[in-house]
Amino acid sequence: MVKGFDNKKYVKIQSEHIRKRFKLFDKLYLEVGGKLFDDNHAARVLPGFKPDSKINMFKELKDDMEIIFCINANDIEKNKTRAEYGITYDTEVLRLIDNLKKQKFKINSVVITLYNNQASVDKFIKKLTAYNIKTYIHTFTKGYPTDVDTIVSEEGYGANPYIETTKPLVLVNAPGPGSGKLATCLSQLYHEHKRGINAGYAKFETFPVWNLPLKHPVNIAYEAATADLKDVNMIDPFHLAEYGKTAINYNRDIELFPVLKTILYRITGKVIYNSPTDMGVNMVGNCITNNEIVEEAAKKEIVRRYFNEMASAKIGQIDPEVPQRIKVLMNEIGIDENYLEVVKPALDKKEKENRQVVAIKLPNKKVITGKESELLSAVSAMFINSIKELAHIPDNINLLPPNLIEPILKNRSNGSNEPLKLSEILIALSICSVTNPTIDKALSCVKKLENTDAHSTYILPNDELKALKALNINVTCEPKFYSEDTFIY
Repeated sequence: MVKGFDNKKYVKIQSEHIRKRFKLFDKLYLEVGGKLFDDNHAARVLPGFKPDSKINMFKELKDDMEIIFCINANDIEKNKTRAEYGITYDTEVLRLIDNLKKQKFKINSVVITLYNNQASVDKFIKKLTAYNIKTYIHTFTKGYPTDVDTIVSEEGYGANPYIETTKPLVLVNAPGPGSGKLATCLSQLYHEHKRGINAGYAKFETFPVWNLPLKHPVNIAYEAATADLKDVNMIDPFHLAEYGKTAINYNRDIELFPVLKTILYRITGKVIYNSPTDMGVNMVGNCITNNEIVEEAAKKEIVRRYFNEMASAKIGQIDPEVPQRIKVLMNEIGIDENYLEVVKPALDKKEKENRQVVAIKLPNKKVITGKESELLSAVSAMFINSIKELAHIPDNINLLPPNLIEPILKNRSNGSNEPLKLSEILIALSICSVTNPTIDKALSCVKKLENTDAHSTYILPNDELKALKALNINVTCEPKFYSEDTFIY
């Protein structure tokens, strides 16, 4: 992979910058947006950024920090799900805690926000207690968001229990947006200052990048990624007025800032920040080493988001307006669906063969296609053709001849006669590689498929998507069912 981002520099200067910020206070509550682990969006738009960069950066600060997790009680009750993992928010909190404990991070507690005696939430609290995880309950903050006198009082933040913390840096994280991170930070600031502790607040989010242009593809890619939330990047007017400098933020932070500034002043007795950008500690924009590479990667990510949301709208998971918002962003920067070089070859092959097709662009720049047959799904055919190409194995050599595939089809436990899917092909190839050096040679090239782009002519089923994701292949799909007559996908 050609890199446009210096990850080593990022880990170093980001941890140093956060350390400088928390040394301004007795204690700093740092609201962390986005993902601590597996930040694949950042890795895709900033080639060279490692998905676990954030957590590796926080390892530099581990001795001085502890972590609080927030989760909205309504999200627990509604079984809100992290789409990329297919797990609920409450399960995601437990997963994050488990991963962090394995890496020796100190977990302080979980805060249940907007609690209203929900039975499912009580059950989750019992589970946390069984795991020896402290739990705090926050209800709706009286007076929020406009009645500052009530908010900053014993009726408002004072009604929340005080969370005992001991480290100078307290990370406040959550499984997703709307979990109550900011309210938890401000509630803690209220309690800390009542106790005479000079506590501060700051925010750490990777996107939008404050020191990149408003219409830079990396910032546009953030808008595409949050199209369902209707986030819009904006020039920070408070920063421009105070310093005469252009900085980028997004609408929710800018709209909230006047109230937040007043609340912080009421709690601390001083003006800490003059703009939403002042609150941030993000240094990612300082670590881009090749803007051309980064711009291209971000544009590709925008198109991927468009296809993904088009498919989600087709199956009724989201409002059709969401992908249309992304289409407007694509028009703004002058790109279309064919910016992904695998789209047209897939569609052309399907039209020629009248079969479902998946196309992939390999690291050698060659586009390989695979078409569905009676024995292989389009994904499986694409995969086999790709590893043969990478291993320089001639076309006339079958890695899995029909006499090996047919018994697998016949002996399926569910009796299905569908073509073999990628997960099944991977198992079959792995078994055969023990005695077949040609297959072993082909499988040795699988790693080269990481971070490649692939495109399907129909909406792939979840098991095929999951298998491609496990191989770190960036796949997009035409917003069409496998069969328009039966709505199968």
